[in-house]
Amino acid sequence: MANITFITVGTLKEKYLSDAVAEYTKRLSQFAKVDEINLKEERIRDEDDGSEVRRALSAEGEKILASVPKGSAVVALCVEGKQYDSPELSSIVGKMCDERGRIAFIIGSSHGLSDEVKRAADLKLSISKLTFPHQLMRVILAEAVYRAFTILAGKRYHK
Repeated sequence: MANITFITVGTLKEKYLSDAVAEYTKRLSQFAKVDEINLKEERIRDEDDGSEVRRALSAEGEKILASVPKGSAVVALCVEGKQYDSPELSSIVGKMCDERGRIAFIIGSSHGLSDEVKRAADLKLSISKLTFPHQLMRVILAEAVYRAFTILAGKRYHK
């Protein structure tokens, strides 16, 4: 059984979003052992100060990289990542599971991810050209990973 870790920055405040993440995590658990690591978002005093944002991203990046389970394939969600359809993502997830047995999916804060995290990633993934709140992206990612495993298992969920 594969090991999946979702590493996210920030908290889910809305119950409907945390309920949705919990539902897809529960469904995914039939295919993989699932762990969630939620890290605190760094405080930024001036959102318009680029150096302040970079400092926060760097601090978050250190915490993220320290949280990645040893031996994991690392998938960083970022704007400059590559987009895949569901069968393609399923194939990539299957290959990562076969090769490493564990995958860490990373969602940064509302400011994104540090360059260090992006460089450490085995795959930079973009879910869409559209912009989504990072809290909603947790739901979308959990569903996409669940869908990938149902495709690998030959289930009818993916149509």
